[in-house]
Amino acid sequence: MRFVDEAEVRVEAGDGGNGTIGFRREKYIPFGGPDGGDGGDGGSVYLIAVENVNTLVDFRYHAVHRAQRGQNGMSRNCTGKKGDDCFVPVPLGTQVSEKDTGEIIGDLTKVGETLLVAKGGFHGLGNTRFKSSINRAPQKASKGSEGEHRILLLELTLIADVGLLGMPNAGKSSLIRSVSSATPKVADYPFTTLHPNLGVVSVDDLRSFVIADIPGVIEGAAEGAGLGLQFLKHLSRTGLLLHLIDVVPYESMDTPVQAAKKIIHEIGKWSDDLANKPRWLILNKIDRLPYDEAEEHCQAIIDELEWQGPVFKIAAINGEGTKALMFAIMNFLEEQRRNKSEQE
Repeated sequence: MRFVDEAEVRVEAGDGGNGTIGFRREKYIPFGGPDGGDGGDGGSVYLIAVENVNTLVDFRYHAVHRAQRGQNGMSRNCTGKKGDDCFVPVPLGTQVSEKDTGEIIGDLTKVGETLLVAKGGFHGLGNTRFKSSINRAPQKASKGSEGEHRILLLELTLIADVGLLGMPNAGKSSLIRSVSSATPKVADYPFTTLHPNLGVVSVDDLRSFVIADIPGVIEGAAEGAGLGLQFLKHLSRTGLLLHLIDVVPYESMDTPVQAAKKIIHEIGKWSDDLANKPRWLILNKIDRLPYDEAEEHCQAIIDELEWQGPVFKIAAINGEGTKALMFAIMNFLEEQRRNKSEQE
């Protein structure tokens, strides 16, 4: 299935039912008075977060969602039936905004969470409501109000604990294949990944986390070049970024340090929050160098970048060093969760 992370949808709440004009017409009761009932409220439109939907592609083919109109009032003071609400399933991590104003309406991050996006119209009043001491037989009823109509922009931000960051061909897809059951395409050329991939990493029977692989970031991405920045928003919810670097790039590509600095520059232009997230340096493809040469080469990269954070050396293609990395990530995430729980 093609991954779609943005969609436009029109939502139309139901109009309120009209009130009715009616009078009692019963034998032996010549002046029965008004008995026109109120209309029913219009149905509202809600978005609901569900687990079994992971893309917004359905909105490409079903772009209008309507709730039911309220029923008109009836005689004998019978109120019209309320219109049925419309519940629209969306993936976890869907952010909702109004297209015309850009106003953020809400964010759906928990299973079963609902968001009212179009409120149904209010019911009209029957003529019974207008009866008074000076008007015993009112010939007046009100119409129901119109339901809200809106055009919404839905944006999907994947919910993952760890995000992979790097230039094309840095080995992100190979890493996620190595440590999880996800099967992104892997090949020896750039731009292999065209859409995000999620993988669940189980370090033991009771401990696991979710890792996200996005398309590689290239220079100029903050201005719209390439695919990476289109998906960087998917890293906004992560607790940790893994910055992968190919220690032995192709001759036509940037040196490892140049590639790393370009990534750092691009995410800084994109978002201060993203740039300030915890980020670990992952030196990948060390299997391409002899052990002694690999150690010296990696240290040179670390020194030139003046990197102060954690560093891991791995070979994603054969799993070398990945087990220790996954356990370190799990411990880090658990520490984050404990600190968050204590602060709350």
